Amino acid sequence: MATITKKELVNRIADKTGQTKIIAKEILQTFLDEIVRELALGNRLEFRDFGVFEVKPRRARRAQNPRTLQKVEVPPKHVVKFKVGRVMRDQVSAGLDRQERSRAAAAADGKARPLTGDGKAPAAGG
Repeated sequence: MATITKKELVNRIADKTGQTKIIAKEILQTFLDEIVRELALGNRLEFRDFGVFEVKPRRARRAQNPRTLQKVEVPPKHVVKFKVGRVMRDQVSAGLDRQERSRAAAAADGKARPLTGDGKAPAAGG
C-alpha cells in the first residue's frame, strides 16, 4: 500500500478541477484547518456517506512503561474519533477485496509470492 501525501492530493485536485496547484493547496489547507478549528471548539463534523469526526473525553488512567515497568499516571485528555460512513466503508472494502483477488491471481500465475498472515512475503526457498 502506498502513502498519499497532501502534495499528491493537491496535484490530483488541480488536475481534476483545472485550477492551479496553488489554489488547490489553499482550498485543501483551508478545509483541513476548518476541520481542526471545529474539533477544537468541541463541534461534531458530519460528512454524509463519508464519516463523522467528533471529540471524545478520555479518562485519566494508570499505565505502565513497557521498558522500565514503572507505573505512570496518564492525565485525562480529549481525543478525536472518526466513524466511517457507509459509502466509504463499502468502497474501501470493495477496493481491498479487488487488491487481494489480483494479488492471489498473480501468485497463482507465479508472478508474486503470496503474503503470510503477518502481511510479509515468505522467505525465499520456503
